Amino acid sequence: MHSSTVFHILYEQEITDYWIHTQLMELKEICELLNIDPEGFTDLHITRNFSSFVAVSEGKVIAVTDPRMKHCPLFSMLYKKNMPSGTKGLKQAIQKAVESKIEQFGSFTPRRQLIRNDIAVPFGASEMMMYALREKNIDAAVTVCDGAGTVVANEPSLVQGIGARMNGLFYTTPIPEVISKIEHQGGKVVFPEHAQIDQIAGLKAAVRKGYKKIAVTINGFTNEDLSLIQKIEKDFSVTAVCIIVCTTGVTEERGDLIAQFSDLVWACGSASVRTKAGRVSILQITLAIPVFVLTEKGLNFVSSYCSDPDIITGLSPEKQYLIAKNAHGTPLTMGTYSAYLTESRLPVRSPREPK
Repeated sequence: MHSSTVFHILYEQEITDYWIHTQLMELKEICELLNIDPEGFTDLHITRNFSSFVAVSEGKVIAVTDPRMKHCPLFSMLYKKNMPSGTKGLKQAIQKAVESKIEQFGSFTPRRQLIRNDIAVPFGASEMMMYALREKNIDAAVTVCDGAGTVVANEPSLVQGIGARMNGLFYTTPIPEVISKIEHQGGKVVFPEHAQIDQIAGLKAAVRKGYKKIAVTINGFTNEDLSLIQKIEKDFSVTAVCIIVCTTGVTEERGDLIAQFSDLVWACGSASVRTKAGRVSILQITLAIPVFVLTEKGLNFVSSYCSDPDIITGLSPEKQYLIAKNAHGTPLTMGTYSAYLTESRLPVRSPREPK
């Protein structure tokens, strides 16, 4: 990696209108919140954990913004603890959580672990993509990896290794060792020189490689144009499953677009998504951090994760359903977790949801 700073790299490259008008502006705003000057870094990665933006450079956490949440059931499950009270204590816990990922999984470093076959999060997006690839319901996934940016992959264990313990990624710079390992496993890094995150460009790259059934994950908090996915489907006669993740803090307007254009959406800490997407969903999976399935295409994708796929594909799009471990209805297994399917008016809220 040469010595150009992050912003100089962005200006020097041939970047799309999306990057100029959207992502570059978002990066500047996030860096202002983090109180860091990106001009000073050649290695910079920005993620979000427990509603806080976290900046990492050279394998160390260098900044954490004040959190907007007080409770996250996923955080408590993954790190086996309740969050302390007070902003200072919360920020320290968030920093330690990210540091543990750096130490344990090599996140944001050349040591990044990229292969995994087991379930890390019971109803996670990468878990569902791993199963969908195994069952041939999709033949490629467009995902995002720290140190590589947008990635196209068709190997289930690589998709899971990339996404199993990764929170929303907002910016990253290239790590040659990570890019090399991804390519060795058959993945395609769409922008190896600069590790851009541009999932629409990633979807087009997957189409160029000849894939026909593609899942694409998009960070809901960013402003990628979701309507372009349907346009690409039509123009190139492919099927693209639009999977929206990292929705904490989305605006009401963005919540409307997510409800209109997504096939699946993870509600995270967003009351807007719970309300807007939940009301128009066919299926809600789990309660605390629900996954809303809004289309028949989404049902087909999710069916790979179910012990009896026909149950999911047979659901009526005119009705609404809930899958949860404490529901009362038809027993089934999602991944490796036992649950029940029942008709229900959506969304179904939970006292355990993020606060």
